[in-house]
Amino acid sequence: MYFLKRLLTWWNSQTISTQIFTWRKGVKVGEDAQGNIFYRTSDGKRRWVIYNGEMEATRVTPEWHGWLHFTWDEPPTEMPMVRKAWEKPHLENLTGTDAAYAPTGSIRRAQPVARADYEAWTPE
Repeated sequence: MYFLKRLLTWWNSQTISTQIFTWRKGVKVGEDAQGNIFYRTSDGKRRWVIYNGEMEATRVTPEWHGWLHFTWDEPPTEMPMVRKAWEKPHLENLTGTDAAYAPTGSIRRAQPVARADYEAWTPE
């Protein structure tokens, strides 16, 4: 079953063709803290990532994102980015999860805030 899932879908893991292409032409460049592995071709014209787990593009940190999109030539393993003191750590997209942002007064909050500025309308 796992073989068919890999053969027919791309969102569960790398496809068979990606695995063969990586095996034949891929040069491992590095790995991030989440276990995602980054590759490039020997001539450097193509770059890609093999995700560790769920394939979600926001799991790629800004350093690796810049390298994948040819913003800079050196990968973070060779030339790490200088982090500012005010920068927050990278977070993946939490939309649709329990950890997603819920504003004040949202019904998705565990304990909704009671509103004193609202009075429900009732017909006369």
